[in-house]
Amino acid sequence: MLRRVCPGGTAVKLQGMTNRLAGSTSPYLRQHAENPVDWFEWGEEAFAEARRRDVPILLSVGYSACHWCHVMAHESFEDDAVAALMNEHFVSVKVDREERPDIDAVYMDATTAMTGHGGWPMTCLLTPDGAPFYCGTYFPRDHFGRLLQAIAQAWAADRGEVVAAGQRVVDALTQQSAALTGGTALPSTDELDQAAATLVGQFDREHGGFGGAPKFPPSMVLEFLLRASARNRDDELTTVADRTFDAMARGGMYDQLAGGFARYSVDAAWVVPHFEKMLYDNALLLRSYLHWWRVSGSGLAERVARETADFLLRDLRTPQGGFAAALDADTDGVEGLTYAWTPAQLAEVLGPADADRAAEVFGVTADGTFEHGSSTLQLPVDVDPAVRDDLRTRLFAARSTRPQPARDDKVVTAWNGLAVAALAEAGVLFDERRYLDAALACGHLLLDVHRVDGRLRRASRDGLVGDAMGVAEDYGDLAEGLLALHQATADAQWLAAAGELLDIALDRFAADDGGFHDTADDAEQLMRRPRDPTDNATPAGSSAVAAALLTHAALTGSTRHRSAGERALAVVGEVAVRQPRFFGWSLAAAEGVAAGPVQVAIVGEPGGGPLQETAWRLRPPGAVVVSGEPDAPGQPLLADRPLVSGGAAAYVCRGMVCDLPVTTVADLERTLRATR
Repeated sequence: MLRRVCPGGTAVKLQGMTNRLAGSTSPYLRQHAENPVDWFEWGEEAFAEARRRDVPILLSVGYSACHWCHVMAHESFEDDAVAALMNEHFVSVKVDREERPDIDAVYMDATTAMTGHGGWPMTCLLTPDGAPFYCGTYFPRDHFGRLLQAIAQAWAADRGEVVAAGQRVVDALTQQSAALTGGTALPSTDELDQAAATLVGQFDREHGGFGGAPKFPPSMVLEFLLRASARNRDDELTTVADRTFDAMARGGMYDQLAGGFARYSVDAAWVVPHFEKMLYDNALLLRSYLHWWRVSGSGLAERVARETADFLLRDLRTPQGGFAAALDADTDGVEGLTYAWTPAQLAEVLGPADADRAAEVFGVTADGTFEHGSSTLQLPVDVDPAVRDDLRTRLFAARSTRPQPARDDKVVTAWNGLAVAALAEAGVLFDERRYLDAALACGHLLLDVHRVDGRLRRASRDGLVGDAMGVAEDYGDLAEGLLALHQATADAQWLAAAGELLDIALDRFAADDGGFHDTADDAEQLMRRPRDPTDNATPAGSSAVAAALLTHAALTGSTRHRSAGERALAVVGEVAVRQPRFFGWSLAAAEGVAAGPVQVAIVGEPGGGPLQETAWRLRPPGAVVVSGEPDAPGQPLLADRPLVSGGAAAYVCRGMVCDLPVTTVADLERTLRATR
């Protein structure tokens, strides 16, 4: 890589050359490889250079599917004048938040503390020791240029105050991080009911979901509500869940042609999405819709679950068997270019008569629901499935000829673990072998490539694993996926591998109070050790590990794992009850504790059968199911559970107390319904 050195000592890119990011494993970082900014990746080289030059670090954090990240890149990072300011006065560091969630978490806390809000792109100014002293999100080009000049002047003229401000931020964040922990007891059933009642009070009765615009899919909260309503048979909780699932599936946030969900709706009515599609959203929502289908029998739930699973396999699967992180929000720099339709575009594809019918079916109007007279596709009411499928097939074929959004094809451990769990369940519940095969292939990839010397790495790309170490959510979510594979296949290797990962989590991530840190005890030391117990877009590291520990305990009878999972939930129990929208995964896991756990062991149905099908269809929320031969090696749930009169039998236990085995579908149905 050819470089020349400016008088100030900074390196700049020659025309047609690339900067340090060209060799990154992150597609997001590679998007900036031809910027005139002399970017560094996060690491000691960057901080050493800042100390040598005695200049601040300019930290820019984003991700590949982020619309405003692209806007700031085009406006500022591709601008020679802005790049010259950055190169002269700062050491500039670019971070992919998906590859380094630990760095993102630490500096997002600082950004939120300083500005009152967060988001991406995130821009932080740091001392050469990593302490933030100025933070923000998106800055327009002219504002950004003035900011750089002002920061450079302050650094030169009032260094002491700048450094002191950074230290004050670090001290305040250290104290603030303790506010969300400190609980000592698991939520009682009364407290779980209180949390559910709080959610009912926050429910948007007109549009479904919670809160106003922008509106995010509350997959983990819905999982909690499904479990809570099953426990106490509360019709109001069922209504909240049903209305939200229905509204999301009918709105523009759901891709009515290709399946799969966009990241969020920019409005309160689920009409206009922010068009990026994230693996983690679709994995979580696929599993949630599966569970909604199991308890409701909704045909809409089944269709959306199948279409979302198909979307994962068709659009996100990588050649190595993993799943790509995301599809971009933009196509050729324009949001919605691939997805939105005008009446004229419908007519061009379908002809006038069918275009009118499609406009009615999918809510396409003359004025448009999106930009420039175009509309996102919705499904306001049910129509003849044959009509819908015909229109959908023809429009999807035409849409496939349009420019398509870019794909971030890095394979993130945690998100792929969530996908493994969802697809394994879908494969069994729908008797769809290709879903289960995809889950198995992904599980093998994650263990074979992402596990290095027994420890997890965060991500890979094109089959090559990156250097970033796995964080707590990687261990918890992958263990969750492997435990689902064990239940789906009765293969002991998945249970053993999950146990190994959870033992590492207990050894390396445990906090003194019983919760879990986001990073291992031997991870890179940042300005503070990140620990965010809230379930936001994905399960928190702590709740992911806790939930997997409890599932592992239910499958093995391990009191050590059960106690560790319960302690982790107790640490956040009090705040979770008060703020349930931000602790859905923890509350769902706590419901599993309240339920028993429920364990179903089926013997004598190799390869599946009517008892296994019944158990998976009617299993209470949070229950575990394993079907195999009696006393199968490495499968504790099948130990000491013999055949009955030489035939297949199902053993149902709750809270470590077992019913007599049953041998008919009717008896198993009655037993399972009695435990819900």
